[in-house]
Amino acid sequence: MLRDKEHDQVEVYDAIAYRLQRCLTVPKIRGLNDITSCEHYLCVYICNHIVECIHRLDSQGKAVTQWPVDDKPYGLSVNRSHNLLVTCRLVGKIKEFSSHGDLLRAITLPDHVINPWQAIQLTSGQFVVCHGDINDPVHRVCVINADGSQIVHTHGGQPGTEAVQCDVPIRLAVDTNNFVFVADVNNRRVKLLSPTLDCNRRAVTSDLLKWRPVRLHLNTQTRHLYVSDNEWKDGKYGAGRVVVFSV
Repeated sequence: MLRDKEHDQVEVYDAIAYRLQRCLTVPKIRGLNDITSCEHYLCVYICNHIVECIHRLDSQGKAVTQWPVDDKPYGLSVNRSHNLLVTCRLVGKIKEFSSHGDLLRAITLPDHVINPWQAIQLTSGQFVVCHGDINDPVHRVCVINADGSQIVHTHGGQPGTEAVQCDVPIRLAVDTNNFVFVADVNNRRVKLLSPTLDCNRRAVTSDLLKWRPVRLHLNTQTRHLYVSDNEWKDGKYGAGRVVVFSV
């Protein structure tokens, strides 16, 4: 778990008892904004939007490396090839890196996918992408074809509170059947969408959250959904907690 505070550490918790086990030190980690892990390589990736780089550390925290992204990274995920997908929001691109930082390809998203937060590659090779910042006219979740050129399915549109709308859909999680969980920040809920995005329900309602859901992680084996629930106050995130739901 990452905390936005003044020290260079990642906190490791027991997944069953939720007790702090240890802290892993990552030098010069200021500007962190997302974290993901890879079970195949037994490592953790952290993106740094200030230095515009990826930090990679092994599961014991003994080997720490980093490599440049050359754009500001905002969202991370690992695909079935065990490569790292980095969503670069300001330029509308997905960059795919090997586990050791080799740039394999850069995918440019359609022009009207504005401010993409995160992309996850589906088993079909397509990508599910969430996009839309607070002042943008369109807030959506999209399924985009494998080369990034075409939108195949969409959910959302003009920002709002209705069931078919989103208001800053900031992070995603995908299960083994390609159902999509969406952190709908300003509506204080987590939505569950079908693989074609045409059927949805609330997986986590606002009454189960204290603040705003800003990050998601799904354990596909246990069907536990981890939600980072953070307080927004005076223009910044302050207090926070992780809430675990059985889905």
